[in-house]
Amino acid sequence: MGLKAMSEATNILGLIPARGGSKGIPGKNLVPLAGKPLLAHTVEAGLKSRRLTRLLLSSDDPAIAQAGRNLGAEAPFLRPAELARDDTPALPVIQHAVRWLEGQGWRPDVVVYLQPTSPLRRAEHIDAAVDLLLAKDADTVVSVVEVPHQFNPASVMRLEQGCLQPFLPELAHLLRRQDKPEVFARNGPAVLASTYATLMEQGRLYGQRTLPLVMAPKDSYDIDTPFDLELAAWLLGRRG
Repeated sequence: MGLKAMSEATNILGLIPARGGSKGIPGKNLVPLAGKPLLAHTVEAGLKSRRLTRLLLSSDDPAIAQAGRNLGAEAPFLRPAELARDDTPALPVIQHAVRWLEGQGWRPDVVVYLQPTSPLRRAEHIDAAVDLLLAKDADTVVSVVEVPHQFNPASVMRLEQGCLQPFLPELAHLLRRQDKPEVFARNGPAVLASTYATLMEQGRLYGQRTLPLVMAPKDSYDIDTPFDLELAAWLLGRRG
């Protein structure tokens, strides 16, 4: 039976990865943003979601885990150090959390991966991703933003012996914005929803049937530098 045929009782896990180490912004997950820790914006969005069954925090840092609990998320374990390196990909972090939950007798049908570096993502984006995944019987739904026309593949150039050349010569003749192909980029991603089968049985983040959740640029800002924090604070302030 596909996800589309499942009842409202589908187990949907919201998983927030928040490790302790950060090079760009030390202590990034707990750094203040608009009067609250960066982590709080994602926890609050997850708690307001009407689709998530549980909201779990995966961290190697006791202070972050406690902050998550104080905010209302579950943080029942500390992630092993080998899964909290700079180069640790998302998939093993997700699989570790799912296996831990299975050991406790609970298995999610869908996992929604919510990075705390996307504080402008709201509960409605989470719900829209899950709704789309279930309605279309997809393997994965990932949030994306439309690539601005000046960064479109038809506009991108490369250097060859010091001179600019079209990156994709077959598109170089497309000069008008309305003629360029519509392309999208992952916005973090702010939301990544995948089925249990995709993550645990196929061992993939993105299944064969991956659908886009298109988000507005103003909701898609990703925090990587101190300047990103300043801009995110301004955007959050404009929301009122």
